[in-house]
Amino acid sequence: ITIYTDGGARGNPGPAAIGVVIIALRQAQGKAIVEWKKEYGEYIGEATNNVAEYKAVIFALKKLKQLFGQDKAKASEVEFVIDSELLAKQMNHEYKVKEEGIQKLFLEAHNLTLDFSKVIFTHVLRSKNTQPDKLLNQVLDKEENKLNI
Repeated sequence: ITIYTDGGARGNPGPAAIGVVIIALRQAQGKAIVEWKKEYGEYIGEATNNVAEYKAVIFALKKLKQLFGQDKAKASEVEFVIDSELLAKQMNHEYKVKEEGIQKLFLEAHNLTLDFSKVIFTHVLRSKNTQPDKLLNQVLDKEENKLNI
């Protein structure tokens, strides 16, 4: 399972949203084939970018466990592809989590990873993480339009 996540806030802190794309791949004749793909965008209220990034990971882990059930989740390997280097290094235990507000989110995310066989976090450039970014910006645009009406 490959999960692309992004979280963002306009204003930092400001109105924030998450974008999540979950892709199940299978190997067939040496090629990766997409079995299914799910996309989610959700408004999370006022938050910082870092909080939004963590909330996206937490949402994705909860959603995947809900989709798979406990037994299938426990047998699944998951790769997160994210553009937050800080989150990737914190979740891979390369950086300490110093900010108190983030510590709680880190613990929640870490505890959720225990429901899966293996979870890794891969940092990519923003330009390689466009799908979840598009989803969260659509949500923020929609929320902004609601306020302007």
